[in-house]
Amino acid sequence: MQEVIEIRRVTAALALACLVMMLSFGSAAQEDKPMREVYQAQAMGQSTQMGKTFNVTINIERYSTPEERQVLVDAFQQAGSEGLFNALEKMNSKGRIAITGTLGYDISFVRKIPTSDGFKIRVLTNRPIRFGEAWVSGRSTDYNLSAMELNISQDKDRSTGILLPACKFKIDKKTKELEIENYQNPWKFVNIMDRNKD
Repeated sequence: MQEVIEIRRVTAALALACLVMMLSFGSAAQEDKPMREVYQAQAMGQSTQMGKTFNVTINIERYSTPEERQVLVDAFQQAGSEGLFNALEKMNSKGRIAITGTLGYDISFVRKIPTSDGFKIRVLTNRPIRFGEAWVSGRSTDYNLSAMELNISQDKDRSTGILLPACKFKIDKKTKELEIENYQNPWKFVNIMDRNKD
């Protein structure tokens, strides 16, 4: 069984602010009209997954609204990671993540954030739990969220990204810090392609 890996901690005073930043705002105009964007990347394993790779295609049909962002912030404040899971479950699909060798899954929440040399795409969605995993009902089912970030640069060689395939958010009872825990090691994105420029 894989060890739980903490990947981020912040003080309690910044916990909610951290979640808001993760779900950070973007242009309202782009959210009102349907569109289609496609990004492709190769995911590279780290640590215990070293040497493993797979291809990922992110199809975005619509970006999430500020109101949807607020629903997630409120849900986390009230019920933690389980609140996020329940709120995401009720949201309409904004697109799809296709992973080589799987059926892929819907994107529940996605934002586009301008940066000094391009933009970031941030995704938060419920992780599909396979029948066998649900049947055993092991510890992995507690990590029922997936998060992803793409940093798209105007210089495509500088584009980066990360995938957290099975994670959860929580406030540590002792330290009062926000933690994002990953059930497996994060996957690093390389060879990121913005297919909207083709």
